[in-house]
Amino acid sequence: MKLGVNIDHIAVLREARKINDPNPLDALGICKLAGADQITIHLREDRRHIQDSDAKNIISLSQLPVNLECAIEPSMIDIACSLKPHRVTLVPEKREEVTTEGGLAVTGEISRLQNAIIKLHDHEIEVSLFIDPTLEAINASKELGAEWIEFHTGSYANVYAMLYANLSSTHCSIKELELPRDILLQKLHQELDKLTILSKKAHEMGLKVAAGHGLNYQNVQAIANIPYIEELNIGQSIIARSVFTGLEKAILDMKKCIEK
Repeated sequence: MKLGVNIDHIAVLREARKINDPNPLDALGICKLAGADQITIHLREDRRHIQDSDAKNIISLSQLPVNLECAIEPSMIDIACSLKPHRVTLVPEKREEVTTEGGLAVTGEISRLQNAIIKLHDHEIEVSLFIDPTLEAINASKELGAEWIEFHTGSYANVYAMLYANLSSTHCSIKELELPRDILLQKLHQELDKLTILSKKAHEMGLKVAAGHGLNYQNVQAIANIPYIEELNIGQSIIARSVFTGLEKAILDMKKCIEK
């Protein structure tokens, strides 16, 4: 199981004070030494964390492959083509969201996605589509010619948090998931079964499968145990732990979780 470390939240800390520290670039060597397999960054249209200069420097200097997440807006695709990361993961974006809230509406964006993928392939960049775990989205991803899909694991993570964390007793409680424990357990198993079945289906179709969103030290092992998921992209939980343990140990701890 490969681990992509998303370092966006280092830039979130920097942008909170609008200064030059901490610098996401400083994380590259630590990630490599700790055994990360990939660096993931999201260059958002609103530049709320990673900036153009960050993306340029990280992609040009990283000794690990870089997975650049971006929207399918043409100007973002132009930037991706000029930077030439190892992979581009196309993701949905809403200006008002705190974090990406779901997968691409693949079937509703066929033309725009097709144009973006063709252009990225012309620049010899492999493409992943960040999708909800549905057969419809997998089929569309295959038809569009993406090499990878990345399953949005937010639904699984939300159910897990309502079951085992203190989310239900805070202002962040998810109202539609304020359900009896037995119902939540059933939903959790349903999410895992769906991810298991669909990762196998995608693999059989020739797609490489990654997963990410909301994964942390408590909930990641069940996802890591799913056959045919080759890679996990994890950011917020690793960077949050690193505040207390240091980045190297936070990555090593996550590696232990996914290799059990």
